[in-house]
Amino acid sequence: MSSTAEQMRAWNGPPLLSFGFRPFFLGAAVWAVLIMVFWVLILSGLLTLRTAFDPVSWHAHEFLFGYLSAVVAGFLLTAVPNWTGRLPIVGWSLGALFALWVLGRIAVSFSLMLPPLMVVVADLAMPVTLGLVLAREIIAGKNWRNLIVLGLLAVFAFANGLFHWEAANGAYAAQGYGLRLGLGTGVMMIAVIGGRVVPSFTRNWLVKRSTGRLPTPPMQRFDKVALLVMLAALLMWVVLPDYWIAGFALLLAGILHAFRLARWAGYRTGAEPLVTVLHVAYGFVPLGSLAIGAEILWPGTLGTASAQHLWMAGAIGLMTLAVMTRATLGHTGQPLTAGAATVAIYVSMIIAVLARIGAGYWPSDAVLLQNVAGLGWILAFGGFVVVYGPLLLRLPADKRPGG
Repeated sequence: MSSTAEQMRAWNGPPLLSFGFRPFFLGAAVWAVLIMVFWVLILSGLLTLRTAFDPVSWHAHEFLFGYLSAVVAGFLLTAVPNWTGRLPIVGWSLGALFALWVLGRIAVSFSLMLPPLMVVVADLAMPVTLGLVLAREIIAGKNWRNLIVLGLLAVFAFANGLFHWEAANGAYAAQGYGLRLGLGTGVMMIAVIGGRVVPSFTRNWLVKRSTGRLPTPPMQRFDKVALLVMLAALLMWVVLPDYWIAGFALLLAGILHAFRLARWAGYRTGAEPLVTVLHVAYGFVPLGSLAIGAEILWPGTLGTASAQHLWMAGAIGLMTLAVMTRATLGHTGQPLTAGAATVAIYVSMIIAVLARIGAGYWPSDAVLLQNVAGLGWILAFGGFVVVYGPLLLRLPADKRPGG
């Protein structure tokens, strides 16, 4: 077998296991809906999970380390073969990796009934296995420039383990070192990977349409400086979340990344929401950095939880939806354009983010705004399942056996 297409044609099992993005993107979206439904029921007193985490910590953990780990797995299992020139992981090997992720979600949700060590092993099994698989592919393909992605994945898995350790020792893990390290790593993933794909996808689309200003090519000297400043600011925030130096560093990082985004000609992409949404999603990286920095320096500006949701729901939530929709369209042979249903998915997610931020800014209307945020979240990811689920569950005609 000499190509990804031949590898996929040779697979005669469920189409869901024919490429890494299929099970993990669909699983992530379904889990994102379930997390929010469970969360609303928990807040209403109608549901009690048998988890060892407190409710807020469970909610934070399952979005960050449950949902995001699935999206990262789907993205990397699809992208790494392109980066390394090696064949993708398909079939029952892919199914086993996905099963490990499902096992982690079950173990965490019922962790009160299980030994803590068993829960940690079950939850870390997928990201650790994924890391080993990707390390083999990157090393075999001598694709050294992407070792940084592998390093970020390793830090993300370590942050997950740290979250478990803090919770087991009675700490409020939802505001602990593990949560901040995991969230910071997710933001760096967007800054590094998004900093490559957003200007590249924008350039490709603009070149096909007309002449005019094009994005500054990725990873120029300014980009590297902005990334280093963001890395330093995030490390300070993880270790010293209440100190002025972390707040100042986050403000500086936010300003630099706002300028970085402005260099990518996003204002010219309004005719194609599939491209525009990438810029909007990246915009939450500097917004979150500015908001958290301001909250450290001037407590009460927005509230810690609301400020962090600019990263959690805004940058991570919207960017992952943007990547999942685009990758699904591209890898299933569909036109790379956002239809009305896809635009509705994006709008629902943006409404969810704005409502959640507003809940921190207007405490008197917090309950109403949190309900709006929950509904927007469910509509966004439920919409992805309804619109994109059928594409993920079947192969394009030209990639079916004998096609």
